[in-house]
Amino acid sequence: MAFRSRHNEAQAIFEILVRENEAMLMTYLRAAVHNQSAVEDLFQETMLVAWRKINDYDRSCPFGPWIRGIAGKLIMAHFRKAKSDIMITGCETLEYLSRQIEHIHERSGDTWEQKIDALRHCIEALPDNYREMIEMRYFKRQSASKISEITKVSLEAVRKRLQRARAQLLDCLRRKKVVMEAGT
Repeated sequence: MAFRSRHNEAQAIFEILVRENEAMLMTYLRAAVHNQSAVEDLFQETMLVAWRKINDYDRSCPFGPWIRGIAGKLIMAHFRKAKSDIMITGCETLEYLSRQIEHIHERSGDTWEQKIDALRHCIEALPDNYREMIEMRYFKRQSASKISEITKVSLEAVRKRLQRARAQLLDCLRRKKVVMEAGT
């Protein structure tokens, strides 16, 4: 009976931790893998591996980096197995993505959704031509050359607009962080 109780407790804790980190993990996977079907498969595989290894998880450490570590290994295995054109440069890029997600996680705001809402607000505040580029590149997963083809804007202009849009987003998010911290 005690084993059953500990198992149920571990399952409940796991489910809570997954719920708190699900959006962050999906963002990480989507940033690394540009095939939605593969992202969903990798998410499920990450959950299975994490559940099997939950007893290895050090509860004194944050759950997000631990589960992203599992996902990172699965991503690398996915690319090796697929022998596809890797859209990332390897472990260093995955570590970079993980650090960036952790920086977002550490910012002001109670939930991941509140943090993402700030990003959405900043995207909405972009000039139309920049917002269109960001939406096509990151939400519709179009390459810069495909965006150029669709919009009839030169490839160089697309790249420049994306660069400027990202700079404006970064500036907006930094201002929001200052505003959020000043309000607390």
